[in-house]
Amino acid sequence: MDVYQAVTSRRAVRRFTDREVPREVLERVLSAAAWAPSGSNMQPWNTYVLTGSRLAELKKRAIERAASSDPSDERQFEIYPPALKSPYIDRRLAFGRSRYGALGILREDTAARRKVALANWDCFGAPAALFCYIDRDMCRPQWADVGMYLQTIMLLLRAEGLHSCPQVAWSMYHRTVAEVLSPPPGLVLFCGMSIGYEDTTVPEPRTGRAPLSETVTFIED
Repeated sequence: MDVYQAVTSRRAVRRFTDREVPREVLERVLSAAAWAPSGSNMQPWNTYVLTGSRLAELKKRAIERAASSDPSDERQFEIYPPALKSPYIDRRLAFGRSRYGALGILREDTAARRKVALANWDCFGAPAALFCYIDRDMCRPQWADVGMYLQTIMLLLRAEGLHSCPQVAWSMYHRTVAEVLSPPPGLVLFCGMSIGYEDTTVPEPRTGRAPLSETVTFIED
């Protein structure tokens, strides 16, 4: 698989099989991903990989918490701006309509939407999950480095025939994640990432992208 194929085939997969992901594959991916761009070579990412019984325990705790309508933990950062403007709010709403529409769920069907949301805490059935932390003293450029590192991981997973789903939603339950992972103090949970083999028996529509003319400006003579 070349780089273009990896980029264009990568998407957030929300249905995985229970087929085990070999540890040597994960180690190969993460070893290569360490070469992602990093300003002054600081490598500000702190990564934990969960499989087996430890992942099952985290899923159980998170699902129980979500099912009981336990409020999220105090925010360590804002996931979205408090007032999204166009075109960003338009794209976000279009994504919601596309995803829930494909599942046959109406906007007013809050019970069905809540059931779909619970799948987040099961990592969509994935047998492996990654949790990425960053030191709370880092600045915006280092957060950008973490984003490039995570993108590199997702592209390498595609090269291995695997799929993933980055989940910033895990930051809302960072205390529950910390109960299982025991990260050192001073780290902020940026996101989780479900990793595994896609369940192709239930296809999902792929989210589109804005045309180049909306996001890129060419300056020419």
